[in-house]
Amino acid sequence: MSAPATKRIVVRLPRERRVNDILEVAHAVFTERGYEAAAMSDIAERAGVVEGTIYKYFESKRDLMFQVMARWYEGMVADYADQLSGIQGTRNRLRFVIWRHVRSIEDNPALCRVFFREIRTGADYDASVFHEHNRRYTHFVVRILREGMANGELRPDTPVALVRDMIFGGVEHHTWNYVCGRGRIDANDLADRLTDMVLAGIAMPAPPMPAPLRRDAADPLVEKLDALVRRLERVTPPEGGDP
Repeated sequence: MSAPATKRIVVRLPRERRVNDILEVAHAVFTERGYEAAAMSDIAERAGVVEGTIYKYFESKRDLMFQVMARWYEGMVADYADQLSGIQGTRNRLRFVIWRHVRSIEDNPALCRVFFREIRTGADYDASVFHEHNRRYTHFVVRILREGMANGELRPDTPVALVRDMIFGGVEHHTWNYVCGRGRIDANDLADRLTDMVLAGIAMPAPPMPAPLRRDAADPLVEKLDALVRRLERVTPPEGGDP
């Protein structure tokens, strides 16, 4: 008599937990392989579900990618807000935002490539959640610049929107080869150099040093002081001498 078949135990996770697990796995797969080479079957296998389960929560591979990107953006915005609260000074705050942006590209080149190629170029981008995420993300630079203008560290005529676009556009252009799998980047070096270059154009100049007191022989006050010094020298006995 054959042994009874063992009944498979199916663990049903709460919807939120299941979705979170799939998003975490999809993030890893998209990061490793890029959007084009990532397979839904691979994501399902790593998440411990059948492929059809993914389609219960996400309409398509593109929808899954969009939700991975949205959660990534939300995490970066939260990190900016948390970290900046403990950083003082316009230069330090601006340098942190630039450094953090470069590091996000350095750590996630595949996701950045998808955003630059697939999402930002889409006809529906301006009305999408990504446009709002990007606005919140880049607004940290805007706020830092405005605060620097208000406290006198930056020129009052600083073109805020132009400086913001120069920073993010410059970083994107400089890191594009890395995003495409060529070369490398140094987040610390790039953050230092870009911060210095930006501030060189918008920082308030240092106040001029006071001019040294001129010793002008034609000045009556100077002549009187010289005469007084000479008289004191004549009446003051040498050190150790008799009064």
